[in-house]
Amino acid sequence: MSAAAPRGAPLVANARMYAVNDDVAELWRRLFEWVAADSGVALQVVAHAAPAPLERLWQRDDLGCAFICGYPLAAWADPSRARPRVLAAPLPSPPRYGGRAVYCTDIVVRTDAPYNDANALRGARFGSTVEHSQSGFHAPRHFFSQRPTAADGRFFGSVVGPLQTPRRIVDAVLDGRIDAGPIDSWWHDLLRRHEPATAAQLRTLASTPLTPLPPLVAAATTPAESRRRLAASLLSVASADALADVRRGLLLDGFAPATAAAYRVLLRHARRTDATAYREPG
Repeated sequence: MSAAAPRGAPLVANARMYAVNDDVAELWRRLFEWVAADSGVALQVVAHAAPAPLERLWQRDDLGCAFICGYPLAAWADPSRARPRVLAAPLPSPPRYGGRAVYCTDIVVRTDAPYNDANALRGARFGSTVEHSQSGFHAPRHFFSQRPTAADGRFFGSVVGPLQTPRRIVDAVLDGRIDAGPIDSWWHDLLRRHEPATAAQLRTLASTPLTPLPPLVAAATTPAESRRRLAASLLSVASADALADVRRGLLLDGFAPATAAAYRVLLRHARRTDATAYREPG
């Protein structure tokens, strides 16, 4: 285990999961800088770009404010490190979320694809991100496990992955390597906002049920007072005049209190799907 960050040293901040492109990454940098100044907790924004595994980021002892997918948070089993501590969950502004810290998975195809609904994808080539991902693996696995399958128990003709990120799912759909794939719905909303030409080439066939949205977390080794101050500043983002354009650009109303317990529902969904012997979204 690496040593905990020295007192006063910057803690790591990261929003790779929702940094759709460089412009959006810059908006997240500005938000983190505001949180650091407001809380008095020094933060250093790090890129940790793909293909670097997100697990390595989540295992850092100097983690101060970073997004983590809800499924690996709930399923945390690293014996050398305590589960990261939840700071707050984002409240995306698009109407489909109803002002709650929830999201879903959009099942997308090319706009010119010959599919009218999700059932029409039987036998198609599907993509997945990584096995620990709720939006890119478990949500579509649960969604398609409830549909009629072929004699071998599969729904799709083949599954291509791990493709790691929503961006690579989009690229694979558009270049024809896969016929359909799963995209985190808030990430998809941000793509529509910041890359409308790219988003216009995609069509959503279906969306999975809403589940808790990935939260921002800090390492368990981060001092409790620092975590408290960071969480309080995140809850103040909604009313910060200096962040009005940042919130608009991030399709973000603010943040809400959250706990790790809220994400246990994702484990229950996964276990129910396991019982069907449907081991992958295929």
